[in-house]
Amino acid sequence: MSKRLDLQEELRSLDESGMREFLTAHSGLPGPRGNLELLAAFGDVAPTELILRLVGSDDEYLAACAAAALGRLLVEATGARREELATLLHSQASDERWRIREGVAMALQRLGDADAAQLRVVVRRWAYDADPLVQRAAVAGICEPRLLSDPETARTALEVCRAATDSLTRRPLQERKRGDVRVLRQGLGYCWSVAIAGDPERGLPAFAALEASTDADANWIVRENRKKARLSRLLDQAG
Repeated sequence: MSKRLDLQEELRSLDESGMREFLTAHSGLPGPRGNLELLAAFGDVAPTELILRLVGSDDEYLAACAAAALGRLLVEATGARREELATLLHSQASDERWRIREGVAMALQRLGDADAAQLRVVVRRWAYDADPLVQRAAVAGICEPRLLSDPETARTALEVCRAATDSLTRRPLQERKRGDVRVLRQGLGYCWSVAIAGDPERGLPAFAALEASTDADANWIVRENRKKARLSRLLDQAG
């Protein structure tokens, strides 16, 4: 946390142009891992106007920082302004660049840290969206262990996983070969295990029902989640 605090102080000392340059210089890209501590610190302190200007930027790291920072703006907003920002975040969930989509999930998690009820409203809506990337954002956003200590949020995580999986298995087989649908399937390949660990009493029966499916993609989702230690332990305990 001290590194994040140090980065906050560094960013606060800069004007908007300096912030952009600092983000680019310390992004960690190109490379295997972007600077997530800097991304989080930017979301903590960046001016609203700069965040909004960087949404959808051609620079992938700047766009990811802005997407994640929208979570703070959502927390601070109310009424119609909150709806406008939720719509803007929704649009970023469909970005073809995976770092921006991860930024959207982080934004949802920041919202959930501050206002779990509002997170539940957003992800329930997104889980039934026609766009599989929006569905994936809903699943990835709420399936975060620290959020699932709240029982209602844990129940919602299971609901969202079920809704997204049902949507996937209803799609024609040819449609499932699309990249965006594969991204949704990939997310479901680990998010079920997180949701089940958050509410084993409801999650284990829901997973048993999923295991009974004869759908090939549902079977793949089951296999992938069974590889996760958090779920393996629960299944072993359940006998």
